[in-house]
Amino acid sequence: TQAITSAGDTARFGATLLRTLAPLQLTLAVLAAAMTAAVAVSVEKGRRTLELLLLSRLSERELVLGKLAASLLRVMLMLLSAIPVFGIAALFGGVTGIQLGRLFIVTAAAALSAASIATTVAFWKDTTFQAVAITAFALVAWIVTGEAFATWFGPLVGEQISPARAMFAALSPVGGNLGSFLGLCALIIVGTNLVAIRKVRSWNMARDARRAAQARGTSGSTTRRPIRNIWRNPILWREICTNAYGRTIVIVRLAWMLLFAAAVAGIMSEARAEIPDRFAVAVAVIPMALASLLAVTALAVTSITTERDRGSLDLLLVSDLEPKEFIWGKLFGALAVAREVVVLPLLLCIALIVSGIASVENGCYLVLGTAILLFFAAVLGIHIGLSYPSSRRAIAVGLGTVAFLFIGVATAMRIMVAFGSSFELQLAPFLAVIVGGGVGLYAALSARNPSPAIGWASAILPALTFVGITGFLQGNTLQVLLVVAVAYGFTTVALLVPAIGAFDLLTGRSSTSDA
Repeated sequence: TQAITSAGDTARFGATLLRTLAPLQLTLAVLAAAMTAAVAVSVEKGRRTLELLLLSRLSERELVLGKLAASLLRVMLMLLSAIPVFGIAALFGGVTGIQLGRLFIVTAAAALSAASIATTVAFWKDTTFQAVAITAFALVAWIVTGEAFATWFGPLVGEQISPARAMFAALSPVGGNLGSFLGLCALIIVGTNLVAIRKVRSWNMARDARRAAQARGTSGSTTRRPIRNIWRNPILWREICTNAYGRTIVIVRLAWMLLFAAAVAGIMSEARAEIPDRFAVAVAVIPMALASLLAVTALAVTSITTERDRGSLDLLLVSDLEPKEFIWGKLFGALAVAREVVVLPLLLCIALIVSGIASVENGCYLVLGTAILLFFAAVLGIHIGLSYPSSRRAIAVGLGTVAFLFIGVATAMRIMVAFGSSFELQLAPFLAVIVGGGVGLYAALSARNPSPAIGWASAILPALTFVGITGFLQGNTLQVLLVVAVAYGFTTVALLVPAIGAFDLLTGRSSTSDA
């Protein structure tokens, strides 16, 4: 925050700028690579086109590696387009070209590893939600493992495991022990792809054979099944009481329980210290909270897009279901199916109170704020699933919106704090978030049914998120809760009203000319 008066100050400014942009690039690259790879395979499964690929002359190696390469194409283009930006920042000094090269190598290796994990998981699991959720669990577990090893055995060991620590080591003048980290990434890439190549047919052909056997048993059986009582809302009953999200969703629940146990262990370990480390507590809480928001959004989006891909949405639209039955059934059904994903982050906030790290007042604020954000993520997913006919694009928009609101705004805030002495330098990131982010949100949220309420929500959401982060940095916890409640509560209502009121237009029951 000091004034720039010499070449040394300029060099420190360049180094600070790169240390701010590098984590953002790593986070976006890893998330984009993982989610794109998972969705690319899961969409093929949802549309039943993966069966055609398995029946073709494609070998297992061509199928797995081809899907992996196709999903990584845009991510690698994103990294290539970022080179000029980082090159301009390096002109200030403080960072050499070798450091930039190491940074991009570490980022590309982490993104390729994440995409390999996602591709293998997507070929293994039945539905898009399971693939996205287990991939998110694997990424968070990777980061948590690296931080745990850094705590137990020292920072040098952490640099060999954690992508974040390896990235900061790449920016250091010495460079750290990056060979071990790149070796770990190579092991992950080779191991996961070999497993996928070896098991892709057995995973999917066995599943198809089981479905065929069940179909034959159903058609040839004369015994009557017990009559099942359907609830007043048949959509809610189907979401909760059937296997709408796959038979092995219990694996997702077990994964979140493991994350919760690891986070609680980290919190209790810091609670025993005389002065708890705020960074260590944040590492224990924030990854699980962000993964839960992404998983809830993905589940809500896929609850709509899966119906469309399978052709069952058309059957629902010709029935006598009312819009409110469909929307509320899908919304509460998604929250009920993902109950561990929703409840465990709230219990983690309570663990902060029990351990004494957070006061009862601040802990209650944290629980309420987290609940509001999780409900907003579910509503956002339902709205985007109705607005975009393409499953791949809908999931990308949903996860991208969550990433922008919670990662992009925080990064812009960090840049502004670093440039606190210059209003001119603060103005650019502020306008990028408030103006550019608002325009982008409006374009994403009003794709099929623009409304004044969505316009206002898109305008105020980045600004109030910015105000909320400012209040947190100043220690005004009640202000943060009020800002979150107003901003995300209003946006939730703004998304729900068009989803119910303009349901026929969003789903294609009627067109604008009919209306």
